[in-house]
Parts: sequence; structure tokens; C-alpha cells
Amino acid sequence: MSGRAQLMWDEAVTGYDFGPDHPMDPVRLGLTKRLVDAFGLDRDVDVVAAKPAGESTLRLVHREDYIAAVKAASADPSAADQAYGLGTMDDPAFAGMHEVSALIAGQSVGAAEAVWRGEALHAVNFAGGLHHAMPGAASGFCIYNDASLAIARLLELGAERVAYVDVDVHHGDGVQAAFWDDPRVLTISLHEHPRTLFPQTGWPEETGADSAEGSAVNVALPAGTGDAGWLRAFHAVVPELLADFRPQVLVTQHGADTHFEDPLAHLAVSLDAQRAVQVACHELAHEYADGRWVALGGGGYAVVEVVPRSWTHLVGIAAGRPIEPATVVPESWRQEVFARTRQLGPGRMTDGRWPVSWAGWDAGYDPADRLDQAVLATRRAVFPLRGLLA
Repeated sequence: MSGRAQLMWDEAVTGYDFGPDHPMDPVRLGLTKRLVDAFGLDRDVDVVAAKPAGESTLRLVHREDYIAAVKAASADPSAADQAYGLGTMDDPAFAGMHEVSALIAGQSVGAAEAVWRGEALHAVNFAGGLHHAMPGAASGFCIYNDASLAIARLLELGAERVAYVDVDVHHGDGVQAAFWDDPRVLTISLHEHPRTLFPQTGWPEETGADSAEGSAVNVALPAGTGDAGWLRAFHAVVPELLADFRPQVLVTQHGADTHFEDPLAHLAVSLDAQRAVQVACHELAHEYADGRWVALGGGGYAVVEVVPRSWTHLVGIAAGRPIEPATVVPESWRQEVFARTRQLGPGRMTDGRWPVSWAGWDAGYDPADRLDQAVLATRRAVFPLRGLLA
């Protein structure tokens, strides 16, 4: 197995563009790649442009009629069929939508193939993580569900146990739905509580179909959860489940929209806590999955202040050259930020909260604390189904 990581990148992924008024501005992808390059991380990874996902690959998750609808809307955006979630406020149709969505999906599928075949130990596609797309519909800024397609490809290649950990602020509903009845896939999502955020799913009681009970795990965090609570919840649930499941590959989704500056959600997590979870996912991949790690991007709508720094940290960790939080951001990158956006870029790779501290679950819990109540709800719903103590 190659010790080098792969970074999946094709400049054409920046064509995933819903228009100037949409919060998912593709500048976040271009600025992330430029920051990766400014730190020289592109020399520590193999930068690979995989081919777009073909129709047979897309059909591993998506219905044939939905793929046809995406192609039709891609050729003529005015003909988008809203019955498939296309041409809506969340998912406006645009010319070339099928092609660029298939390209992003192809990068995640290529990452999964490289890791499974031993061509790379880790692979990152920060353009991916489009976790809301359903088998037959677009949803939540997501056309094709590249995370589900990567997992489905791993299963097709012979994987018997794949774990998916999603720390986006929104519930990873599309991935959960794709593998709801498949015990070979363990999906774990930590997200803002469905009472206060789209897509209003991801309750702790959602634990998988009868044929796969305990294979879906949801930690619904109260609005306002900050660094200490977010990390406490992650470590109170994820490591124990991975130790039990023993995945052959760990797939993680690192939406940056948990950040306190994100305009679309209500958690209060810092860049430093996001980095701490990225480090933890890397360590968990080595502890329980022989190091096989596929890391994806996701949401994130503070497109200058947060997303590029968060995902550059992710690439550095995967590459074996983590960037210290106090590191000064290269001035060349800040100049490019201003040229592209007329905004001032951040000065350091930290929000000033490193190292982040949190209290472990083993020390006990407070039944009156809302965060601890959320963790308890998840452990009580899922852990007994897996033969673990709640």
C-alpha cells in the first residue's frame, strides 16, 4: 500500500455553481485548493483527477429516471422537473449540472477505489460530501450523493464493513437512506437537532431497518453547542461504535458549517475544534480500519473565513504534514482572496482556541445538561442494539 495520500482535484469541479445569489459559492473550492498549494501540500500528496462517474456507477445509488431528469435539466435548465427536486430555490438547475455533479461524484468514487486497492492510504475530496441527495431526488444543494456512491463502490469491490462518520451541521440523511437496510454500512451523523435545522431528520430513534438495527446512529445536538460539547459528543459515541464495528474503510464527511460564523446554522464550533475532529478521524482510521480513510468535504458557507482553512487542515492531516494552528496564512493567498472576493482573508490557521479541551464521557454525565441528554438519547437508542452498554 502506498503511504502517500491522494488529493482528488479537477479544476472543473468549480463549475458546480447554482448562481450568484446561492450560498454554496464555488469560490470556496478554488480558494481551498489555492491555500493547499500555498502551503506546499500539493507536493505531499498525489493530486489526481478521476473520471466522472458514469451512468452505471450513478445507478449504484440513484434511480435511472432521476439520472435522466438531471440530464434533461442539465441540457435545458428551463425544463427542470421540480418533482425531482430540480429547479428549486435550494437546487436551481444550471447548464452542465449533470456533467459537473458526475465529476464530483467521480472524485469520491476514485478516492474510494484508490484506498481499497492500496494505491493510497488516505484520499481526500473536499469538493464532495454532498450528502443530502436521495436516490430519486436532489435535496439541500446536492444533486448526486457522492458519499453514498463511494460507499456503494467499496461494497461492490468486496468491502464487508464500511463506516461513515458525518460531522456536517446538517443530518447526513441521504447516506442514511441509501444504506438504511444494509448492515454492512454503519452511518453515524452528528448534527444540529432536527427541531431547529434542515432536513428535520436525524432523531436518535432513527436506528436502521429491522434487517439492520443499530446500523444508523444519530446524535442530535442542541443549537448553540460549542467546542467542548461537540467534541464530548463525538468522543462519547464514535470511537466505541467503531471499535465494535471494526470497519475495513472509514469514510468521513467534514462539512465546515458547524462553525460559529456559518450563516445557515446555529452551532458554535471553532476551526480549532473542527481540526481536532479531523485529527481524531485520522487516528480512528488507523486504529480500527488499517488506516484506510476517505475524507470528504460537505457544507460550509463562510466561504472565505472558514471553509478554505478547515479543509486545508484536513488535507494536511491526511498528507502526514498537519499544519500547526498558530501558523500564519501565506500572504499570497490573502492577496488572491481579496482579488477574487474583495474580502480580507484570515491571518492565521486558528480561531485562537487551540488546544481545545473537553470532558470525556467516562468521567460521568449530568442528566440535566442538554448536551449530555442528547448523547444519552443516542447511546440508549443504539448501543443496546449492538450489544454495548448504554
